[in-house]
Amino acid sequence: MRSRSDPAHCTRTLLSLTFLAVLVCSVYYTLFLRSRLHSVQQGQGHGDLPRSSSKVAITTGISTAAVDEEEDGVASHSEEVEEDGIHSHKLADEEQSDDVVETTAVQSFLVCDEKFTEIIPCLDRTMLAYLKNKPNYTLMEHYERHCPPADRRINCLVPPPANYKVPIKWPASRDQVWRANVPHTFLASEKSDQHWMVIKGNKVIFPGGGTHFHDGADKYIAGLGKMLKNPDGDLSSKGKIRTVLDVGCGVASFGAYLLPLDILAMSMAPNDVHENQIQFALERGIPSTLGVLGTMRLPFPSKAYDLAHCSRCRIDWAQRDGILLLEVDRVLRPGGYFAWSSPAAYRDDDEDRKEWDEMTSLTSRMCWSIAAKEGQTVIWMKPLTNECYKERPRNTRPPLCSPQDDPDAAWQVKMKACLVPLTEQNDAMRGSGLLPWPERLVAPPPRLEELHISDRDFEADTAAWKDKVEVYWEKLELVKDFSVRNVMDMKAHLGGFAAALKDKPVWVMNVVPASGPSTLKVVYDRGLIGSYHDWCESFSTYPRTYDLLHAWDVLSDVDSHGCSVEDLLLEMDRLLRPMGYVIIRDSPVMVDQVKKYLGPLHWDAWVQEFPAESDMMQDNEEAVLLVRKRLWKPGSAFGQAR
Repeated sequence: MRSRSDPAHCTRTLLSLTFLAVLVCSVYYTLFLRSRLHSVQQGQGHGDLPRSSSKVAITTGISTAAVDEEEDGVASHSEEVEEDGIHSHKLADEEQSDDVVETTAVQSFLVCDEKFTEIIPCLDRTMLAYLKNKPNYTLMEHYERHCPPADRRINCLVPPPANYKVPIKWPASRDQVWRANVPHTFLASEKSDQHWMVIKGNKVIFPGGGTHFHDGADKYIAGLGKMLKNPDGDLSSKGKIRTVLDVGCGVASFGAYLLPLDILAMSMAPNDVHENQIQFALERGIPSTLGVLGTMRLPFPSKAYDLAHCSRCRIDWAQRDGILLLEVDRVLRPGGYFAWSSPAAYRDDDEDRKEWDEMTSLTSRMCWSIAAKEGQTVIWMKPLTNECYKERPRNTRPPLCSPQDDPDAAWQVKMKACLVPLTEQNDAMRGSGLLPWPERLVAPPPRLEELHISDRDFEADTAAWKDKVEVYWEKLELVKDFSVRNVMDMKAHLGGFAAALKDKPVWVMNVVPASGPSTLKVVYDRGLIGSYHDWCESFSTYPRTYDLLHAWDVLSDVDSHGCSVEDLLLEMDRLLRPMGYVIIRDSPVMVDQVKKYLGPLHWDAWVQEFPAESDMMQDNEEAVLLVRKRLWKPGSAFGQAR
């Protein structure tokens, strides 16, 4: 008989105890996971989004599906589908397991509760109470950005709404979208007499009307063109008007009907009582953004727009020493126009007369002149030079801004009730010196000099991006049903990526990092549009907004700033439409890191990877990863807590 000190006996005892400990931990961790999963499904509000202290995700039995028919929009539960070069895989329900797997690889993400299908983290007003913010509602501060702290950010996949369909393709989407994709009917009833939108079966139809243009946006736009002395109604004035800011845009029909004129409008409205107006605009494929004229500068550089437009937008422009109209002035080019359609322009009752008198007094002190006035519409013009500013009586309000104030600093910067003077360069050129569209797209703009960028480098950058985009498109067009409309360049630099897409049926939101050089003004000078942003935070738009995201060094930049790459990937997934595409151009190390997330993010419907060819723009070795997101829905495991 062996003694208790026998080595073999001790070894067996130790192994038994180890096995028992592992079993107990496994049972405990499974119960913990189910409890956490239950909390995801039964969330108590937007302030209680699921969080994780670990970057190692846990297998949760997410059921995914491949897309069989675009018309149905919801995939069938096939085991494995490979069609037209698009490969996807689904775990059958009977094969799903509750086993908990924790490894160094990312297994999967939790799925957010269905109440978060339209979550915009930095515009979530339920977060105000948690942050203990006390916004001034009169000044619209509750519609401005208020991002959750790091420990309250979502780290779950935002699911599509029930019965979500692959969006209708452009240009048909201008006039109709799937009702299931934006399941809101308030505007259809609230604005029924103004022809904003009509519910028709399983679609939402957009007749092209608006509060001020019952007969259609196209006729209204032609009227504005004639007011500016274009007999044929061409508001673009032969390419001189290219970029437009539409304030209080509704569902963006004004911007939609500018597109045939080669006019690119940034349609802007807050996430207010007119529920989801910008979501409808983006679903239609019309350039749009969430924003409000409140207390913060708009995220655009100075002298960005050729024309600003406000039709029945109900803004008190004279309030607070005219600070809101002064913000419009900041983003208008020298010689730019402000078109204002309001009853105050023609009515004689006391209230409207008072508003008109305040408006004309303010615009006169701002050195704006009336270019045209007809019926309810008046068009003012900003001066071309500083001459009028210099001739104003001393102590005239609003004052000129301090020379120390940077007019291009616009990310989380307070508005100022002052006039931005024009530059000596503007005086010399009597304006911005820009060529008409489309020549301005490729011509080196005068403001390159402010960034110390030579014309030669600008032209080399343009040529380099033209070559890159040709390679991208050759790869993407291998997908039989390849189609994109809404595109975001997450680090636009000089806008070369967007410029190379000029002849494609797309529009591009050019994002320039807020912490870097203000190259966004060059993007606008080229006749393109975009926004400043900090990718350590969530972008101000609805989920499922973009068909294509282009991320050049963005992930490495975020990592170098000490922010979470995983958080950014989840944010990109929130922005990306099902069946949409991502182009990641980054270091090979970062690309390898991202590849670990393709399955958990459902970005594995189609994958291509190749080394980037070196050019003058590359400081280090780069790799390119092209991926496609699947159309998925939460599996039965998420229908109720198990």
